[in-house]
Formats: sequence, structure tokens, C-alpha cells
Amino acid sequence: MKKTYTFAFLMLTIVGMAQAPAGYYSSATSTGYTLKTQLYNIIKNHTDQGYNGLYTTYQTSDRDFYYENDGTVLDMYSENPTGTDPYNFTPGNNQCGNYTSEGDCYNREHIIPQSIFNEEAPMKSDAHFITPTDGKVNGERSNYPHGNVGTASITSQNGSKLGQASNTGYASGYTGIVFEPIDEFKGDIARMYFYFATRYENVITTWGVSYAMFNGTSNQVFTNTFKNILLMWNQMDPVSSREIARNNAIYARQGNRNPYIDNNSYVSAIWGSLLADKSFESRLQISVYPNPAHGSKINIKSETVLDEVVLVNINGQVVKQFTMPQLENSIFSVDNIPQGFYFLKLSAGNQSIIKKVVVE
Repeated sequence: MKKTYTFAFLMLTIVGMAQAPAGYYSSATSTGYTLKTQLYNIIKNHTDQGYNGLYTTYQTSDRDFYYENDGTVLDMYSENPTGTDPYNFTPGNNQCGNYTSEGDCYNREHIIPQSIFNEEAPMKSDAHFITPTDGKVNGERSNYPHGNVGTASITSQNGSKLGQASNTGYASGYTGIVFEPIDEFKGDIARMYFYFATRYENVITTWGVSYAMFNGTSNQVFTNTFKNILLMWNQMDPVSSREIARNNAIYARQGNRNPYIDNNSYVSAIWGSLLADKSFESRLQISVYPNPAHGSKINIKSETVLDEVVLVNINGQVVKQFTMPQLENSIFSVDNIPQGFYFLKLSAGNQSIIKKVVVE
């Protein structure tokens, strides 16, 4: 069944140094992109088990002992975390082959497409960002980036979607086609991207192939839009026991680890937090109250005229949006908000902040 989290204040550190050998990260002592390079030097020399070796790795790294607990292949694009899966694959069998529809077979999904690195080793067979997925859904995802879908053109049987990007809320800034996994696995995928940006920082700018999610640098790696999406996904879907076990299984095969699973605080230490522009907040002199709200109304007090107020739920969907909101005595109120956890984006000029809001 689905794991449940309390989102009262979105802990940045969910799992600390989970299962990493003693001293493994002893040289990771800095912050920012210097820390990323320190992590690169720790994880860079992994053993390439070969492309066919991925199926062997999946025998221990990607088995369902967490939902139906039946030992079948754990496929993020078909797993139903709250009920019966639409179909299952048997490890060692059901490998693609050919497929015409969902459930025919599973293959190897490169979360970062092979075309980005010209199908070169060791990227081509690095299990930390290559997962077993339904062949049909994998094909539909194609080489599209992961992101928030506004209008879906294709929806898989477990709710994964392909379609036009939402270009709203924290996902503002991209209008192309994106693929969106279900909420259960958004954090898993975000941490795979952070791993890739770290493990291959020495070569990521040399491949000469553009990718919508990348900004062409070896430090930030991601465009601001996709960095924000990954930071949000990392926060809204914390590290799970399934990820920890997967990290351990891959470590046993490859000899390196995903540091963002072992110590999730590395993410904010390197890329910052989507919610942390305190200097701008100070200049805005802004407050949101009551928070948590014990009704359906929140008040925004700002000494600065706001250009836009956007309320986004944890699925990235815009719930309410106000352009040039009219403040009365420096206060703007948002009414009729259903119970839940939200992100409130407040913009003035070319700057914005995001505040966490809980409605009880």
C-alpha cells in the first residue's frame, strides 16, 4: 500500500546516511557545487556491469516487496501503490522483445535518455538511473523530459501521463511535451537526476547534445525551471525504504551509491531550496496567516504591491491564481480553500517567493 507522509513542514532531511558504509562520505564536507564535486569523487569509479547486466541487477534492485509484496518487477510506470496492479512482470521473464500494448513486456528505461550521452559507457548501463519499466509506456515517454503535465495526451494504466507541460506554479517556464510519473515515484526520479548530474559532472558538457532539462553547465546542470521541479518532487516524495534497498542492491553490484538517497540534505546543500529566498521575503515584508489555517481562508499581508498570487497543490496543479490582486490595508485574502497542503507563490516584478501553507 502507499506510504503516508505528514507534510506539515516538509523536512529537508528525511533519511540520514542510510546504510552507507562507515566513512563513505567522510570527504564530503563543503557546500554548494564544491560539495557536488566532492560527492563526484566518491562515486565516480563504479564497476560497469554492462547493458545486459541491468537485468541481473534488477533481480535484486527492483522487486516488489513494498506494495503487493509479491516479488514481481517493481515498475514505476505501472505500479498501483494503493491497490492491485493492472499487470505484473516476472523477473527473468517478460523481457522485451516486441510490444504492442501495456503489460506485454518490460525493458530498461533510461531516466536520462541514451541519446543525451550518445549511448556511451558507463552511462548506458548505470542502474542508478536506469529502471525496469513497461515497454509500451517507456516507448511513449520516448526522450521527453520529466515534468508536470497540464493536458495529458496519453495516460498509462497507473496514471503516469504524457502531454503538454503545465507551465504553472513551481513548474513555470517550460511549454513543451513532458512525461509525469505518479506522485509515489516523483522523488525517486528527482534523486536519479541529481545522481546523474553528480556522477557525470566531468563529462556532462562534452556530449554536444542539448536536452530541455539541462542548462549546459556542469555545476547547476539543470535549467531553473527543471531544477525547481526536481527540488519540489524531492521534497514532496521523501526517500522511501524501497529506494534505500535499491541503493544498497546497486551498490553491491556497481560499487557506488546514490548520495541523495543516503543523505537527502545534500540536495538542498548543493542546489538550495525552492522555498528559501529569504532576502526577497525580507524586502517584501510579507506574511501569511493563519498558518496552519483552521478554516478555508488565509490572509496575505504585504507592504509591496503584488503582481500575482498563485496557490498550487502538491500535485503541481494551480488551485487559485490572481493577477494584480487588490490589497486592502496591505492585506489580500484567499477564500474557499479545501483542506490540504499547498505552495503559495507570491510575485512582484521579476522576483517571487514560495511559502508553504497548510489548511486544516
